[in-house]
Amino acid sequence: MEEYHVENFGCRASRSDGEAIAAGLRRRGLAPASTLDSADVVILNTCSVTAEADRTARAFIRRVRRENPQARIVVTGCYAQRAPEEVAALEGVDAVIGNSHKGLAAQADALRAIPDAGANGHSRWSRDDIPAGSSDLVPVSAITQREVPIYVDPTFAHAELATLPFAADARQTRPNLKVQDGCGNRCTFCVIPTTRGPSRSVPQKDCMESVSRFVDGGGQELVLSGINLGRWGRDMAPARSLVELVAAILEKTELPRLRLSSIEPMDWGSELLALFRKFGTGGRPGAHVRLAPHAHLPLQSGSDAVLRRMHRRYRPWHYAERVSAIREALPDAAIGADVMVGFPGETEAEFKESYELIAAQPLTYLHLFPFSARPGTPGWELHRERPVSPGAVAERMAALRALADEKGRAFRRRFERRTLSVVTLEGGDDEQTPALSANFLKIELKERIAANRMVEAEVFAGLNKGVLTGLIFKKRDVNPPHRNMHKHGILSSTMAPKTRFQEPCILEETHR
Repeated sequence: MEEYHVENFGCRASRSDGEAIAAGLRRRGLAPASTLDSADVVILNTCSVTAEADRTARAFIRRVRRENPQARIVVTGCYAQRAPEEVAALEGVDAVIGNSHKGLAAQADALRAIPDAGANGHSRWSRDDIPAGSSDLVPVSAITQREVPIYVDPTFAHAELATLPFAADARQTRPNLKVQDGCGNRCTFCVIPTTRGPSRSVPQKDCMESVSRFVDGGGQELVLSGINLGRWGRDMAPARSLVELVAAILEKTELPRLRLSSIEPMDWGSELLALFRKFGTGGRPGAHVRLAPHAHLPLQSGSDAVLRRMHRRYRPWHYAERVSAIREALPDAAIGADVMVGFPGETEAEFKESYELIAAQPLTYLHLFPFSARPGTPGWELHRERPVSPGAVAERMAALRALADEKGRAFRRRFERRTLSVVTLEGGDDEQTPALSANFLKIELKERIAANRMVEAEVFAGLNKGVLTGLIFKKRDVNPPHRNMHKHGILSSTMAPKTRFQEPCILEETHR
């Protein structure tokens, strides 16, 4: 039996793609490799949102070639879509499959055919042989002196989300259900419209079936994700809305908990907040909540002038209004933001505006990124004309990092002597179990508990060297494990939870 290894880079949507690829290979008879050096085929599911993401992928290719020279290396994802010939020219790459054809990466027959691609005539095609509007197979032998097949369509005419269905047997306690792909916002810094194509939605029927399979398998928390999640349904005829989909999931299935990933500020409307009020409070502190009180709103900059240069579709005051409405509706919610530092032309005064806006918001964590110029975007030229010095970027990043730490500590302190609803995660050891609260706080329980259990924990916390510690002295099952958990691969531990313990726990920030 051939063995595979899938290495995922980037966002939740990319992780969902990788899980689907792995599930497809398992269904077609391949087995997951125990180690990287034992894999027959290694699939890199790449990101290309920054230059660093590209460098990380290239470094991993070199590692695979060094540790497992006999493996076939297949590169898919955003880097493969953005720069297929560049990727194919890398030593050791055997095939390049863009996002437009990512379903091929989940087909064992296609992967087994890679060593014979040249003999089968695939990479001998010329551009003249390719139908107009398509670039299914582009030869790069003139560049690489090797025949490396490339499957890429820049128009995404062949893209079918159905080729990457939800992986119901994903090896994750909290898997991602990707319901939307692509983006049409055209922000000046962003390469995603090129690497992912236009916004496309998974039909509601397919989404509901995926949720039902997850629930039938005993899953506790499902993360709804997309490249531009708030746009779900708007490409349909007639148009649908994310609110409709979320309401259907919560009203028509028995999913214990749904968490929404990043949603653009302009897509946080009154109807979505009404759903959070209905399903995200639990009626009392610590009670079971079905819609996780957690909001992530990309900000990028708090300066109006910078937002305009970015071509973002909101102004700073719009953003502040949305965050204020969320905090009013969900007093205990985690609220996070993406912030980009060093966008071309960002002055000290503009950064100060951004810093002050962020400081004034009830945010609980930040994802900070230095600007990275991407070829083919307007930001590439803007960076050439008005770059921000690396020193200034480093100083600004440090200032925001300190602000984020302060906000995170203040948020955690609020939950001293509070009861939290948590789901236990994989990992840990015989003495501790990682868990995640409904409002996105990471907790380490000092006892071994099976993964995928939803419990209530009362936390007594005190500040100790910048980390909250405490005692959890009560827990009870909110939703006991389903009999099919082992069958679906959701629960890996057979150990039943104990009823009571009095050991310290640690609460820390966690990441998306």
